[in-house]
Amino acid sequence: MIDYEQLNQEIAAIRKSVLSAGEALHVDHMREQIEEMTEEMNQPEFWNDADHANGVNQRLGRLKAKLEHYEKLLSQADDIEVMLDLAKEEDDEATAEEAGQELEALKEAADTLELETLMRGDYDNNNAILSLHAGAGGTEAQDWTQMLYRMYTRYCERMGFTVKVLDILDGDEAGLKSATFEVDGENAYGFLRGEKGVHRLVRISPFDANARRHTSFASLDVAPMLEDDNGEIEIDMKYVRVDTYHSSGAGGQNVNKTSSAVRMTYIKDDVTIVVACQTERDQVQNRATCLKMLKSKLLELREREKEQQMADIKGEMKKIEWGSQIRSYVFQPYTMVKDLRTGYEVGNIDDVMNGNLEGFVTAYLKMQ
Repeated sequence: MIDYEQLNQEIAAIRKSVLSAGEALHVDHMREQIEEMTEEMNQPEFWNDADHANGVNQRLGRLKAKLEHYEKLLSQADDIEVMLDLAKEEDDEATAEEAGQELEALKEAADTLELETLMRGDYDNNNAILSLHAGAGGTEAQDWTQMLYRMYTRYCERMGFTVKVLDILDGDEAGLKSATFEVDGENAYGFLRGEKGVHRLVRISPFDANARRHTSFASLDVAPMLEDDNGEIEIDMKYVRVDTYHSSGAGGQNVNKTSSAVRMTYIKDDVTIVVACQTERDQVQNRATCLKMLKSKLLELREREKEQQMADIKGEMKKIEWGSQIRSYVFQPYTMVKDLRTGYEVGNIDDVMNGNLEGFVTAYLKMQ
């Protein structure tokens, strides 16, 4: 028996959710911006400044896509409501069931739209640079770092993001000592910024002959990628040491036989930042990527300074060990992943390690 009243109530709730999301996204202002940008693009001198023109064109595309998505959801709600009215009028259960299925899909899309309203940071639309580092725990921690690297690349695949490895350092016996990779996609930084911090693993170590439980740590740093900072971040190169070395990664004879890899170490006052890139065949390209990464790290540091005093930040980031973690992953004697900031937890650890982080990301964004 089809409960038409219940389905209509669900449609009304979804429509209300979409309209609320539209208010949060300021769709009226979005329409004004689209009109202004379109008018600007129609000016004969618009393409004289190619960088500015490309930036406007990209922003216009993103705004149009968001507005079209919003309007499409409202239109779908209207269509489903009409389907239900017809099904009820003609007592057509097949049509009613089809409308119910479309209603479920619409609900998921509305939830995604609601998530977009939480992307309010200045750099949430940007691509992101993620850096994983093994902490206390030796080989066990290096294996844990590799597991996290796999988890985040799987999450990025689920989200439709593109991952580009910039620098990777293998562990002594297993796993990874560190990995730095760029994540490209709509709101990549906005979704991933809450993952920054120390991740703690508790499990029976496969590297321990006595099968004892071990606790390991790895840290993740997340920074927005600056494609065109318009001079927003200036770097005085006298504070930067540049080293070149042979790449350890794949890429053919040229990569492995020439000093194409680049490492930049920025030291100023009590701030030290190290970035490296070894994935390009050409040293000039690796150097340019390193400079981008360094600017992104400095921007991320500046944003953190706005939120709290530098002393607190350094105290939080000083040690990658017990007491500084944001999330715990327990494999034995029970399975659980718990975020210590939001309280969100799940028991299906395999699902999480395969990249299902949506619940954690959403809980953090809503808390913010």
